[in-house]
Amino acid sequence: MRVGRHAATPGAEVTGGRPPAVREADGTGGRPPAVREADRTGGRPPAVRGAGRTGGRHAAAFRLVVLVGLVLAWEAATRAAGNPFFPSPGTIVARMHTMWFSGPPATLFLTDTAIGNILPSLGRMALGLAGGALAGVLLGLAVGLSARAYDYLDGVLQFLRAIPPPALVTVFVVLFGFGLRMQLAFIMFSVMWPVLLNTADGARSVEPLHLQTCQVFRMSRAERVRRVVLPSALPKMFAGLRLALSLSLIVMVFSELLPGTTNGIGFQLTDAYATFDLPAMWAGIVLLGVLGYLFNELFLTVERRVLAWHHEAQRLAD
Repeated sequence: MRVGRHAATPGAEVTGGRPPAVREADGTGGRPPAVREADRTGGRPPAVRGAGRTGGRHAAAFRLVVLVGLVLAWEAATRAAGNPFFPSPGTIVARMHTMWFSGPPATLFLTDTAIGNILPSLGRMALGLAGGALAGVLLGLAVGLSARAYDYLDGVLQFLRAIPPPALVTVFVVLFGFGLRMQLAFIMFSVMWPVLLNTADGARSVEPLHLQTCQVFRMSRAERVRRVVLPSALPKMFAGLRLALSLSLIVMVFSELLPGTTNGIGFQLTDAYATFDLPAMWAGIVLLGVLGYLFNELFLTVERRVLAWHHEAQRLAD
């Protein structure tokens, strides 16, 4: 008695009549389409990915609604109070436009006041942040890679880190005098500590198994630092850099409040306070808040791209 081909094949009822050889040939292994799609996308079905994107859009929309609500409440409160020391957001924005953003299109609508004050401030901040971050990374790696150096210097580093930077302004004035050199040195010294300490901690947190593997393969010290230590320390290093970014904006403005400064956002704040120009003073404060927010968002975008492998590893571990 002859039987059909499908009945003679074991498991034909489950695999849709395809024998194992056919399943291996087409690369599906008999898996349903939804499972194959989940495997291809890292275990996340399309519905989950779509839900994640939708949730992100809803969160962004909620943040925008909260911001608009707070601004409207601020506008209503200041108009109801009628206090000249607290102008309304509309008055502040109008003054910001008049002072800084009503220039010709050739200068990207920046006025001469903006070019003469905002750009120098951003230049000081960028130079000070770059110098302080570089010094922090190099010193942090040197301290973190040596257990003996870390044990000897940890107390000194914690002591220096705990000193508020404004308390050392007199020291910097004596060493460098008033002017650009003092401002850059002050910013570099202030932002160096969070980068240094986080980098040293990241260098010390490398898995011992990874270092033992480097010894087995007889990698040089430079190769160990480049291929193992730096990738392991990058997450904590970025945490220190984010703190340094916000701190650089603060100390930049503080350095421009000192005598001897002839331009900058801090200089404009001092001038507005001296002339009792309250809308201009509040315009400077709001501008600093906007710059801090934009810098933080830009930094987070770069961090997500650079540390994409780290975030993916954390997601898989969870």
